[in-house]
Amino acid sequence: MDGQVILARLTAAFGGRILETHDYRGDHSAMVDRSAVLDVLEFCRDDPALRFDVLMDLTAVDYLKYPGREFGPRFEVVYHLYSLPCNHRVRLQVRVEEDEAHVPSAVGLWPIANWFEREVWDMFGIRFDGHPDLRRLLMYEEFEGHPLRKDYPVNKRQPLIGPRI
Repeated sequence: MDGQVILARLTAAFGGRILETHDYRGDHSAMVDRSAVLDVLEFCRDDPALRFDVLMDLTAVDYLKYPGREFGPRFEVVYHLYSLPCNHRVRLQVRVEEDEAHVPSAVGLWPIANWFEREVWDMFGIRFDGHPDLRRLLMYEEFEGHPLRKDYPVNKRQPLIGPRI
């Protein structure tokens, strides 16, 4: 299935909850309203024509100092979906404000989202509502802050944690 057909199918199914779509050099993306992200993800997985059975990646982007995005939402959570039987892919993006940095968890749809969401929480500080075990994945529990945020101080000293006896 062509990527533009996928985007048209999503727009037809969800109307105004798909905020925008774009196709740039073969990458097909849809910006999804945060309140509809679980519905859209479930539709992508369960629709017989789409059959996006693999969550390839779930990550985030911090647009704090990005030119042209100074007044928009600071973060985007990005889902990369792939269909093994149909051999097509799509990117879904959700804008997230800094003061409301949370989105619903996709662990119920794809179990691998557990690790991806923990990584995004650890690195960016975006929470996933309904996640079964949202704790640090890459940094130690006492680590202060989220190191992939653009405003994280590069010279920050972290507490030294010794071995637990």
